[in-house]
Amino acid sequence: MLRPLLLAATLMLPAAAQAQGVAGPYLAARIAGYSNDYDAAARYYDDLLAADQATPQVLENAVIIYAVMGDFDRANDAAERLRASDLPSQFGDAARLVTFLRDGDMVQASDMLDDPTVGGALLNGLLRGWVAAAEGDIPGAEAALDDLAGRRGFETIARQQQAYIRAMAGNFQGAQEILSGDAFGPLNLTTRSAFAHAQVLIELDRRDDALQLLASANAAGNSPMLQDLAGRIAADEAISWDFITAPVQGMAESYFTLAAILAGETSPTFTLLNARAATALQPDHVDALILVGELLESQGQYDLASDVLAQVPRDDPSFFGAEITRAEILLADGRDDASVEVLRALTRSHPDEQAVWTAYGDVLRRLERFELSADAYDRAIAMIEEDTPRDWFLYYARGISRERTGTWDPAEADFRRALELNPDQPLVLNYLGYGLVEQRIKLDEALGMIERAVEARPEDGYITDSLGWVLYRLGRYDEAIAPMERAVELRPLDPIINDHLGDVYWTVDRKLEAEFQWRRALSLDPEEVDETRIRKKLDVGLDAVLEEEGGKGGIEAAEE
Repeated sequence: MLRPLLLAATLMLPAAAQAQGVAGPYLAARIAGYSNDYDAAARYYDDLLAADQATPQVLENAVIIYAVMGDFDRANDAAERLRASDLPSQFGDAARLVTFLRDGDMVQASDMLDDPTVGGALLNGLLRGWVAAAEGDIPGAEAALDDLAGRRGFETIARQQQAYIRAMAGNFQGAQEILSGDAFGPLNLTTRSAFAHAQVLIELDRRDDALQLLASANAAGNSPMLQDLAGRIAADEAISWDFITAPVQGMAESYFTLAAILAGETSPTFTLLNARAATALQPDHVDALILVGELLESQGQYDLASDVLAQVPRDDPSFFGAEITRAEILLADGRDDASVEVLRALTRSHPDEQAVWTAYGDVLRRLERFELSADAYDRAIAMIEEDTPRDWFLYYARGISRERTGTWDPAEADFRRALELNPDQPLVLNYLGYGLVEQRIKLDEALGMIERAVEARPEDGYITDSLGWVLYRLGRYDEAIAPMERAVELRPLDPIINDHLGDVYWTVDRKLEAEFQWRRALSLDPEEVDETRIRKKLDVGLDAVLEEEGGKGGIEAAEE
């Protein structure tokens, strides 16, 4: 069984490494690898291997790091040195296998596939089929996949790739028999198998059937890859089978399939190794590139993730989706302006893609550039032909942007439209209810909305805070205490919620507790305007602050 990279290992240095005086670089490499800083780890392993003092353990870890970086040449070099030590290494063998497949050495690859531990039953079974196809033995390829399909849990994947082999060989009717379910029963549909199936139908001059298949698949998954193919078919473009035209692409598909299955189920590093193998065999395998980028992002490797996603071709249907993800990565890395620029460029290159304007609005809103985000959401909403329940978020997001720019009436209209599309959405109920409270209007309705939101999400501190705050605004001070205290329990580090609890305590004449909450709120780094107001409350008390502001904490009656 493959062990996760470095996760279970200690940082104790082997005695051989200590004796050779390589402790510093080795520990640095291990620490970098443990923290998923693959670029730094690779540099340390470079130094260790250049010094010609690498132990087998150093070599094995180097293989893993190089493979995770996508550099299978260096991984193979380390694997060959490791092999010379006569110590078994599953990772080393896996790296060598990828190199043999990439370089077309099917004899060596076939020999390695006889060892079931190299890739595991599923991967080895798939690769046996494609290796046979690479050797021109299509019947042997089908026999290998027949054998794999007989193993429990592998039938659908084996049959899909058997269909791909038939299509690659020009046997489109045979591929259709598998993909339609006529040959071996129904197969689970994936985005990629739907794409392949549609191309097979086109080759069989069944364009209408291909369009119907894609319409069903797009309704379920909304894939740019499938939408683009459907558009090309509708435009009567000449389309031919190009999903897998060479066995090495089928090998890449095998590694990608395994990585997609493993994603979220095992070590991200192990998943990453297989996804990198797919891109090593087929550098333009877009779905594999995107998966690699997402895995690196999940491990905090933002620069590496951004570099990988930048490799998605500009003319690929998934390009704008990859760029949206890259913008999210740049934002997570604190590179706000770079993130905005990526999306701004997309609005110029893909102005008719609603997802682009939505993503642009989302990033601008998160950066509190609310006027610009409202404009972006305007463009996205204008592209809606007929509202559907899933469009609630666009109206909700635009409502937030409008509210934050001080235009309440249009914001309220957006929130109410979002609720029409998704009546029980707690985020909308809370935001609209809280907004009505702050506007000091329709407070009874606001209370009902927030109570519904709390019922739907009782563990959400922000929504519970809203309930306490509307009760406070209604002058029901004693009733406000319990939800406000619960909100602080749920979100103890939020300065505004602590500040709100202080106001409630002050109003029920629990002055010392109020001052304690305000001081706690100050310690939690509130925004400057809130900090100034809290300090003033500590100096002169809440009553004086409210009198100076021309209002008071509670509202005796809701203004309708």
